[in-house]
Amino acid sequence: MREEVEKALQKVRPMLQADGGDVELVEVTEDGIVKLRLQGACKGCPMSTYTLKMGIERFLKKEVPEVKAVEEVS
Repeated sequence: MREEVEKALQKVRPMLQADGGDVELVEVTEDGIVKLRLQGACKGCPMSTYTLKMGIERFLKKEVPEVKAVEEVS
């Protein structure tokens, strides 16, 4: 599943990079939790929670149905 998640993240990255940010895949757990680290302008941005949950999580669940949730790690 990690490979599928990484492929899906490649589709999201250009939007994040356009705003000076990025995302790093840290871990995909066996129970479908994807752990990400926001980078660049995304790190500490007031909208980062919205980006993570309403943007990235929503997209990953659509692309990889086994994904149950996305969590940010530091």
